[in-house]
Amino acid sequence: MDASWIDQFKGLGGLPEPLRAELEAGSQIVSVPAGTQIFAPGQSADHLWLLLEGTVKVQQKSETGREVFLYRVHAGESCVLTTACMLAFEDHSAEGTCETDVSAVAIPRRSFDDLIARSPVFREFVFTAYSRRITDLFTLIDDIVFQRMDVRLAARLLELADSDNIVRATHAVLGTELGTAREVVSRTLSEFQRRGWVEQARGELRLIGRDGLEHLVKSAGGHG
Repeated sequence: MDASWIDQFKGLGGLPEPLRAELEAGSQIVSVPAGTQIFAPGQSADHLWLLLEGTVKVQQKSETGREVFLYRVHAGESCVLTTACMLAFEDHSAEGTCETDVSAVAIPRRSFDDLIARSPVFREFVFTAYSRRITDLFTLIDDIVFQRMDVRLAARLLELADSDNIVRATHAVLGTELGTAREVVSRTLSEFQRRGWVEQARGELRLIGRDGLEHLVKSAGGHG
């Protein structure tokens, strides 16, 4: 296995050489196609995934079937929900799905437990990522409770847009991202279109007035 993957994760570079070798030997690089569900509610957490390429979307579904977006895991990051489950020996309470083709390092529980116990560097890496994501989740709660929907939608569109200013997502998907109904998203997007900020097509949006969206977010102090 190419050892260089360790250096893609801030905080792991300080591992002593013997522990680096153990981590490399005990882990496996896996490739998973887009659309694959990598964990689901009720499943045990047997591996910690560190993403090398791609994104994983983590969301939770209520008893009524409503889906709420929690966070994304990007390259260079780990999944905090899986971390929490491994630390507490609990099953997953949400689902994680590959939004793109994903390449990741899978660290099995045995190696995870061993390094948590023996390595201050590895512990700091795990808990720093954990605390950062917990802060993000508190921000999400703050957004849902206190932020106006138009500000939250504008911020999410800016976040999701690709280099061509295209957002490839349906109104229903955007509703899931923001924890609101599709109808609310549609109504807000119609207002954005009226202002000349977006153009709508089936399954995607083009941002034609980024300045307007950015001004809305900035003026409201939005942080997406």
